[in-house]
Amino acid sequence: MSRLTGNRPAAARRWGCATTAFLLLLLLLTAQAAQRADLSGDTTAATINHSLTLLQRLQELLQNGNSSDTVLRVRSAAAEEAKVFHTHQLLLSLQSEVFESLLRNQSVITLHEPPETAALFEKFIRYLYCGGVSILLHQAIPLHQLASKYRVWGLQRGVADYMRSHLASESSQGHVVTWYHYAVRIGDAALQETCLQFLAWNLSAVLGSAEWGSVSVELLLLLLERSDLVLHSELELYTAVEGWLSRQQPEGPVAERVLRAIRYPMIAPSQLFRLQAQSAVLARHRAAVQDLLFQAFQFHAASPLHFAKYFDVNCSMFLPRNYLASSWGSQWVINNPARDDRSTSFQTQLGPSSHDAGKRVTWNVLFSPRWLPVSLRPVYSDSVSGAIQPVRIEDGRPRLVITPATSSPDFAGVSFQKTVLVGVRQQGRVVVKHVYSFHQSSDEAADFLAHADLQKRTSEYLIDNSLHLHIIVKPVYHSLIKVKK
Repeated sequence: MSRLTGNRPAAARRWGCATTAFLLLLLLLTAQAAQRADLSGDTTAATINHSLTLLQRLQELLQNGNSSDTVLRVRSAAAEEAKVFHTHQLLLSLQSEVFESLLRNQSVITLHEPPETAALFEKFIRYLYCGGVSILLHQAIPLHQLASKYRVWGLQRGVADYMRSHLASESSQGHVVTWYHYAVRIGDAALQETCLQFLAWNLSAVLGSAEWGSVSVELLLLLLERSDLVLHSELELYTAVEGWLSRQQPEGPVAERVLRAIRYPMIAPSQLFRLQAQSAVLARHRAAVQDLLFQAFQFHAASPLHFAKYFDVNCSMFLPRNYLASSWGSQWVINNPARDDRSTSFQTQLGPSSHDAGKRVTWNVLFSPRWLPVSLRPVYSDSVSGAIQPVRIEDGRPRLVITPATSSPDFAGVSFQKTVLVGVRQQGRVVVKHVYSFHQSSDEAADFLAHADLQKRTSEYLIDNSLHLHIIVKPVYHSLIKVKK
């Protein structure tokens, strides 16, 4: 802790400012000298760098209160006594325009902070002196609040970057939902979208965690609108939503809006019958979703083409999400993917309608780690002077091609959206980091792993030198369906 002392006389404050200014000037001169040595081109030039020693001296200034000219008293409702920090006006003013304004005409100020931010105030002040700070998951929001309140923009950006890069970290109560709600509250659109995308692409893990109960109505509705949710099945989603409704007990209109966002045609008739007989939530709000349930049973009873004559299938209700169940696709782990071309095959159901329950489609998949576009392939010339430019391995890019093994009259009226999930390891967990989607008009994703360096064993796309893919084929009725995110 900082040393607690009384207010110092004006002469001591002036001497403290001069000392701090001298230290900062010394740091500046050191950096300038290093730059001159780099530019000189003299082979005898060298850089003497004692910046770490200087940072240590600055830490000692804060730790011991040497030559301080400013006193910060931090009060919190959770503590009877204020925390006192003997600081240096110049350093605070250089880092924070708020402190510059507060300390213009006074040397002792009292700051009122909530318990969460007051607990981290010493860490915050240490950053102002040293430009670095250690941070844990539960400290991210209060530290970001301090940086925002006192307009320390570098720290604010650093904490936001930390949050975006630690969404996959393990925590007992979860943190992504809390960070999302915080991002909405402060208007950080980038952090908000990053959290929302992580939740959507890793929803199965979220549904089974403690943080699912902390999801707000607004966030729940945003998730239910999306077609890129990654989860085992629509039934899994309904079960989680039912548990959320039972715990939260929202008002009737809210509960009905949530229930109407479930895509009942993607649930098998036998499971729908069971829900109608056993679900207390569905029984309580049956009138609000009766039309959707009846439509779902009709969808399963008729052929999709016949059903489309009488009902509008050009909506999200009839569009599958990214289901991980085996009837929708297959996982594919490619060991040492940079080595050579690989191929595999798998089967999916023709469509979600029970009318097509016995129909399967076989898919062939080809992976090439170094496919060359036509523009980069060597051109052979008959002329003597026509030299062939050597082609480097790094000129190629990964390629994934997914095609049906055969064509069938059953494909009439059905198009297929292919989705490829790429799993990566972050903070010890395997999460979905990249999603590529392409439709029947194309057999491959144009930008598949465009920025991946599969030659490096340390590539973020590899887990133990293996590429983890999950390929999902989604039957879509009428290709004009617009995917809602």
